Amino acid sequence: MIQRVAFQSMMKICSTGVFPVGLPVREAFPGVLVPEVLPFSAASRDGLLPGDIILAVNGNKLPKAGPSAVSELVDVIKKNPKRNVLLKIERGEEDFQIGVTPDENIDGTGKTGVQLSPNVKISEVFPKNLLEAFAYTGKELWGLPSNVLDSLKQTFLNFSLSASKVSGPVAIIAVGAEVARSNIDGLYQFAAVLNINLAVINLLPFPALDGGSLALILMEGGGRKLPLELEQRIMSSGIMLVILLGTFLVIRDTFNLNFIKNLP
Repeated sequence: MIQRVAFQSMMKICSTGVFPVGLPVREAFPGVLVPEVLPFSAASRDGLLPGDIILAVNGNKLPKAGPSAVSELVDVIKKNPKRNVLLKIERGEEDFQIGVTPDENIDGTGKTGVQLSPNVKISEVFPKNLLEAFAYTGKELWGLPSNVLDSLKQTFLNFSLSASKVSGPVAIIAVGAEVARSNIDGLYQFAAVLNINLAVINLLPFPALDGGSLALILMEGGGRKLPLELEQRIMSSGIMLVILLGTFLVIRDTFNLNFIKNLP
């Protein structure tokens, strides 16, 4: 039921958003973009600037955009604390090399103090009629679920690193407000991604979610009927865990809001 509602909402969001703001089209370019460099970091000390594009690391060209390029660069940085890493940089019309010596984390890995992202440029394509709007919506719906599933997979595979990034309703609202201030087309996509996340997470085999109920039904279908009292205990425990997790996330995200942090 929730999956159907989420899909219908996503269809409405995408098709409604395509007409006024167009469909965002990503064009990939080689290298990794550096949107931000932290002050007093290794990258700042060694000459990296926001807006630089890293084309190669230690003589090895980075793949053409995508998460793999960022992952490859991060892996090299982590494996070389206090050792010089040679980066080929594109800055405006110039290409040159910079040696960066990553600082050492507490866990022994290297860090440079930069934010990294795939080197992509986004433009909008506007539909000429209703038929094209639905065609563009179909393309968007095809790409978003695969991106969401890939993000969830990375979250579970690297849970120790990504657990701190799990957000609750307060953080989601804050991010949505920030996206709305930036541009309206991002808000449509953000709402669509939320719907897909809702549908996928609800299918996880966890008590209190539809996926948990489905898992119990499949067990019964396989001839393993659980006692009713045990089923109720499992579902009650799942509901309690969801409530506790939700309460924790709301409190944590509230204290992490910028205006709360800036209170005297």
